[in-house]
Amino acid sequence: MSISRRNALKIGMTTLGGLYAASPLSRMVFAQDAAADTFNTANGSVSVHPVSHASFVLQTPGGVIYNDPVGGAELYSQLPAADLILITHEHSDHYDVDTLNALMGENTQLLTNPAVLEMLPGELKERASAIGNGDSTEILKVGIEAIPAYNLTEERLKYHPKGRDNGYLLTVDGMRVYIAADTEATPEMRGLSDIQLAFVPMNLPYTMGVEQAAEGVADFAPAAVYPYHYKGSDIDAFEKLVNAANADIKVMRGPWYG
Repeated sequence: MSISRRNALKIGMTTLGGLYAASPLSRMVFAQDAAADTFNTANGSVSVHPVSHASFVLQTPGGVIYNDPVGGAELYSQLPAADLILITHEHSDHYDVDTLNALMGENTQLLTNPAVLEMLPGELKERASAIGNGDSTEILKVGIEAIPAYNLTEERLKYHPKGRDNGYLLTVDGMRVYIAADTEATPEMRGLSDIQLAFVPMNLPYTMGVEQAAEGVADFAPAAVYPYHYKGSDIDAFEKLVNAANADIKVMRGPWYG
């Protein structure tokens, strides 16, 4: 395995020995610049463009995927147009009708959880489809499975009740990408395997604290993980806890908040 930065900084296997170790691919190259992180797959690559908070863009061999785009079209003006938009749930930092209307191109597909599908207005609803927890589909040659996203702690159950909201497990050209959405470290999260890239939230009271997030990540042991949806959380502490449990997990940093 090799890792390279576009500034020619070379990092050896001892630093990121576990990156993509669970993959069927025998080798992965990770490249990073100011705009995106790129992970090679069997026949191409996946590039990650953090936008803000819970919103990001994935460029994949099959097309461009937007996750929970909010904040207005201007935030996405320098990014490639969406072929697929994923919505995890109805909260305003994940679902914004005005932004969706602005980003939906003629051939853009929209996939949501069932609750959001029922909320969509007119034309958006006609163009959308939904999957619920445990369901799966394929779009853009990407396998998509809805992973339950919910709170476990009694005083937080009101935020994300079990059965309503989706995380997504994407299989992109052999690469398994887990988008946790707003959740705590559920049994479904902890039971995942062979995850090459994950996006995991941490902000109280809505999702979970840094300690629980690190414990969950250590259990399912992705090759690389982005903390996202973390405003106000101590990401340095998260990284230390994750690497204390498993030094092979690469904690990625993105410009989520400016």
